[in-house]
Formats: sequence, C-alpha cells, structure tokens
Amino acid sequence: MHCLYLDLDATLLGRGGSLLHDGEGATSLLGARAIEACLRAGVEVVLMSGRRKESVAIPSRLFGQRAYIFEVGACLVLDGEEHWLTGDLVPGEKGTIFAQIEASGAPALLLDRYAGRLEYHDPWHRAREVSHLFRGRVDAFEADALLADHGHGNLRLVDNGAMHSGRTTLADVPEPRVYHLIPEGVSKARGVAAHMRARGLRREECIAVGDSREDLGVAPHVATCWLVANALERDPAIRRAIADLDGTVRVAEEGYGPGVYEAVVTTLAERR
Repeated sequence: MHCLYLDLDATLLGRGGSLLHDGEGATSLLGARAIEACLRAGVEVVLMSGRRKESVAIPSRLFGQRAYIFEVGACLVLDGEEHWLTGDLVPGEKGTIFAQIEASGAPALLLDRYAGRLEYHDPWHRAREVSHLFRGRVDAFEADALLADHGHGNLRLVDNGAMHSGRTTLADVPEPRVYHLIPEGVSKARGVAAHMRARGLRREECIAVGDSREDLGVAPHVATCWLVANALERDPAIRRAIADLDGTVRVAEEGYGPGVYEAVVTTLAERR
C-alpha cells in the first residue's frame, strides 16, 4: 500500500468537521491514528474533497502531505503545482471557472427550476474557484438533462452526499443533500487517476476511503474503495451502486474517523 485517497467531511472528520470527534460528537483519536499509521508505513495520504482549495490545503499541510485534490477533482495540487482537470473551462481572462459558470446562467436555471428544493449552501458556497455549491433534494440525473436541454451540456450536477452541517431555508426538504455544479468530466476519480500517473502508482498499491457516490467513482482506479459505515446509514440506496462494482468496495463496521482507521489498519495488516 503506497497511497490512500481520503475524503474529509463525514469520512475522516466527525461532527462539526472535527478530526478529534466521531459522528456522534464523542471524542475519538482514531482518525488521527489512521493518518499516523499511514505516515509510519510510508503511505502517501491524498485528500480528495469537494471543499475549496484552502480548506483542503490546510489539513493536507498539517498531515505533512504534498498532494491534494479539491473541488470534487477540478484541480490536483502536486508538489505545489496546480493541474486543472476542467477541460475547456480554465481560469484566465474570463475570470475564475466559478465566474464563467455563473455567467453562463446555469446556476440561475437550476435555482429557478428547483425553487423550494435547492439553494446555495451558505456560507460554504463562497470564495470558490470552480464549483457552485448547493443544498437541497433533487434528482441529479434529471438536472443534468435540464442543463443539456438549455445548452449547458458542458456542466453536470454532482450529488456529494448527505448534508452534515448548516441549516437550510427549504421547509419541505427534511434530509437535504449537497450538490456541486461542475464542468462535465470533472470528478474525484479523474483527480485520483491524474495523481497515480504522476506518481507512477499501480492500482494494487492504492486504496480510497469515502462516504458518497462520488467517492465510489474512484473504485475502478484502486485496489479497494472503502466506505465508512455512515455512508449506508445516510444513503441506503448506495448498496445498489456497490453491487455493480464487482467486489472492489468494502464497507467498514465503523463510521467517520474510526471507519477510516479500520480501513487503514485492516489493509496494512492484510498486506504484511
């Protein structure tokens, strides 16, 4: 095992985005111990998150790591250099990719069509470079069809899992989810593949741990894609997606940081 691709929110981080608490808010050092176990074994830890750049760069630096993937795979930062994976949409004279998406009218289209079911994920939607971040409850595939019908086929809406912090103004949405509007083709899986090519890593040398369908997309690139237990608790239908992935997915008995620890130490023990 040479590399761990690791999601942050609702995976490594517990209640309130804390590294030192589990999903119930109880103190737990197991997430930190999972990172320690990787460092002791010489395993690179690559954070892959929907968070904006600085929110991924800071914990990556705290863990002593030199690569991370931010905004759902829009960019891989490798040894200090940014590698944009956003196709024809790139930052430049037209502004950030976020600004270009906003100017296209696609976010306004979604907010209008799904009024009362979708809203910006305030305050975490601010200061982003690529993705427009929403919360609510919509069918992402239906939204993609809507975007294509209105000339926005170069974008897609990604379901990044259940919402774990913040409040909504959506009275009729009891269990909101988080969505990213990003360039078509952008994904955590693409970010992982780019990192593996840069490092010369083979599939059998890598694992991933996450909690969402977007994290599951990494499964074809790694030996094992682990889901922490809370992934199934918040989204029972994810079992169907697991069944289609030919045994490359394992579900931890524990959730959040303890689940990450379980995945790491189990993998290290089995490969001795």
